[in-house]
Amino acid sequence: MRTADMGVYLIGWTRINLQTMRAATGRSVTGDGPAAVWDVDDDEPVCDGEALVEFAGRACYQSWTKPNPATATNAGYIEHLLDMGHYSVLEHGVCTFYLTGVSRSLTHELVRHRHLSYSQLSQRYVPGGETATVVPPIFADDVEALHILDHHQQGTDYAYAALTKRAEEILSGQPHCPTCSTPAKVSGPQHDQTWTCTTCTKDLLRVELRSNLSPTARRKQARQAARAVLPNAAETRIVVTGNYRAWRHFVTKRATEHADVEIRTLAVKVLRHLQQAAPNVFADFTIRPLPDGTEVAETPHGEES
Repeated sequence: MRTADMGVYLIGWTRINLQTMRAATGRSVTGDGPAAVWDVDDDEPVCDGEALVEFAGRACYQSWTKPNPATATNAGYIEHLLDMGHYSVLEHGVCTFYLTGVSRSLTHELVRHRHLSYSQLSQRYVPGGETATVVPPIFADDVEALHILDHHQQGTDYAYAALTKRAEEILSGQPHCPTCSTPAKVSGPQHDQTWTCTTCTKDLLRVELRSNLSPTARRKQARQAARAVLPNAAETRIVVTGNYRAWRHFVTKRATEHADVEIRTLAVKVLRHLQQAAPNVFADFTIRPLPDGTEVAETPHGEES
């Protein structure tokens, strides 16, 4: 049986222009003299996204001189933002992940997080005849369950191939409207020279109603019809971009004992990457194991983050 293991890759993150930020903060708001120039602390490792979060927060109060010792460091400043519930400032920092080896079931839940942005593998363009199966964790070591999944995969392969072939046969002999490219459904007497496409309402000469789909369009329409038999366990791949606040919300909601095991595993993996990429923003999350060997993540700041 073809199976797929989850892959979580951090492929993009926020970059800043520190020189411009220094120049911008060196201008007085009142115009009566130079203002203090904001800068990151040389002795504190801070990623660009975290620096941008601090910059955005300080811009609200023009507190470039860092007068409060408790918030003078980036870590202290971001901790204060979280304690005060000023989560909107976190939206300036962004991370992008490429996820592989995840199931369609998982992405059906993932896309419900509407503050994240998605670009997902297209089953209309990518052939699904040899798609791998993402085995639910409960079945990972069960021989009988794996046998059932293998049998199902073979049946899906056969059905997908057969339906794709049949769809191409149907499309190769079926007239299509040259305007909207849909299978032609026409109204009017058979003897009339002019018919009307019921999809786009365009009047067509009967001579136009011929099999005029290109091979590429025919394959696409065949695959989009045959994909109906692909299971929720089919592997998919997806690029996901989100700001820090959106990622915190995702982890808070999905890295819990009540979440589906697959998406919980994803949330914990994502969190580990985020804690390396922006430790000051995600340091409040702790990961702990459950008795079944899976993991959850918790934060004292609750679901509002």
